[in-house]
Amino acid sequence: MKFLDLVKNRRSIRAFDSERKIPREVIEYILQAGQAAPSANNQQPWEFLIIESREYLAKVQESYPRNWLAQAPAVLVVKGSYSHCWQRQADGYRSLETDLTIAMDHMILAAAEQGIGTCWIAAFDPFKLTEALDLSEDERVFAITPLGYPADSGKPAGNSRRKDLDQIVRYL
Repeated sequence: MKFLDLVKNRRSIRAFDSERKIPREVIEYILQAGQAAPSANNQQPWEFLIIESREYLAKVQESYPRNWLAQAPAVLVVKGSYSHCWQRQADGYRSLETDLTIAMDHMILAAAEQGIGTCWIAAFDPFKLTEALDLSEDERVFAITPLGYPADSGKPAGNSRRKDLDQIVRYL
C-alpha cells in the first residue's frame, strides 16, 4: 500500500477480535517503527510498554473504563521522561510531547499496515495509570492505544471531514 493511501484509510478501531493474538514479530515490527521515529537532538526520551497480561490490562482499563478496550489482546503505552528529553535554551520548551507524538504516530501507522487496529487514547486518568504502572514522578504517559485485529471496519478517522488544502496552506 502506498503511504498516502495508508494514512487516508487508517481507522480508529473500537471493536477487537479478543480471541486472536498478535504474533510477536508483528508487535516487534510496530515497535521498530517507534524506535525509528525522529526525536529532538535524537534524545529518544521514550519507553514503549506492551501490556498483554490480564492483570495489567485490567489496571490500564481502570484508567480508561471502556468495554471495547478490554477486548484488545494488547495495549501499547507510550511514556517518556522530562529529564531525558531535549530542552530549548531560549524559552525552556521541552520536546517530550512532540517526540512521543511522532513515535506513537509511527507505530499506529505501522500497525495499520500490518492489519492491526488501534485507537489513539489520551482521555485516560493519568493518576490512575501512573499508579498502575508504578511510574516515577518524572515519567509521563502520553498516549495509549489498544492493539488487536479489528472485529469491524471502524469509523473513519476524520478523513471525510478534512479541510481543503487551500484552507490550511500558505505559500510564502
